[in-house]
Amino acid sequence: MPPSEHELRLRERLGRLRNMPLLGGAKLSGELDRLQRQLDRIRQQPTDEDIWRSVQLARHEERPYTLDYVERILDDWFELHGDRGSADDGAMVCGLGKLDGRTVALVGQQKGRDIQERTSRRFGMPNPEGYRKAIRVMELANTHGFPVISLVDTPGAYPGVAAEQHGQGGAIASSQAAMARLTVPTVACVIGEGGSGGAIAIALADRVLMLEHAIYSVISPEGCALILWRDAGEAKKAAAAFKPDAAHCLELGVIDGIVPEPEGGAHTDPDAAARLLTEALRDALDDLVDVPGEELRRRRAKFRSLGVFA
Repeated sequence: MPPSEHELRLRERLGRLRNMPLLGGAKLSGELDRLQRQLDRIRQQPTDEDIWRSVQLARHEERPYTLDYVERILDDWFELHGDRGSADDGAMVCGLGKLDGRTVALVGQQKGRDIQERTSRRFGMPNPEGYRKAIRVMELANTHGFPVISLVDTPGAYPGVAAEQHGQGGAIASSQAAMARLTVPTVACVIGEGGSGGAIAIALADRVLMLEHAIYSVISPEGCALILWRDAGEAKKAAAAFKPDAAHCLELGVIDGIVPEPEGGAHTDPDAAARLLTEALRDALDDLVDVPGEELRRRRAKFRSLGVFA
């Protein structure tokens, strides 16, 4: 199979960096390692079975959720509540904390462990109030110059009638617009399920990462199977067709990097998974810290170019 356009671009960039007379320290060496890892992952070409395994692991009930990572990667965490308009939404977690001594704002969807929590958090599917809360915290971070981290883990925005009546579509669009306008560095990571508009609402970032066994797509495998074959039982076949796994998202240019997980998935060793995520977030923020705010706002052009083929 000939190399993809994305692989060729990675090879070209890797070659330029290797041919530089001086490597300029650890930061450039780290970039070399990161690009090489991405090339290695693209060459592996996951099978249909690998793709379905990622779907299953992304939904694993023991997989770490946003608050599981927060308690492991952030110090001095302080959660903020409410959209200052109508209500608080437990499906969206927002707050401030320190990542390796750097104050950051964090937003992310939160699923539940037991029946009561799953009900109160609606399986990580926010109402409009949740996205408005995220916007409030992101704008607060922008005012004070704090980078924004978003952890994506949702099947999608909540599809209830009340959510639609309260402006679900407009809230998702407003969240994307708010992220596009930010003049502080933004890093998003899909830690489990990244479903449809509910995910992209908080993922319009300068760097978009995915955990190794996360999935990211415009529709669930079951939803796709129901549309194409009128049978949700064909979900495995649908996943193989539209490839929501991290390796294919990287190849398509939808994401910028893959964060490795412990052997068997993040749920087998949440502490190790958190350390790997911390390293990836720290490296991404270090790459962005010196970029002027107005240049960061050009992230909008990056997302408008997705899906465009010459």
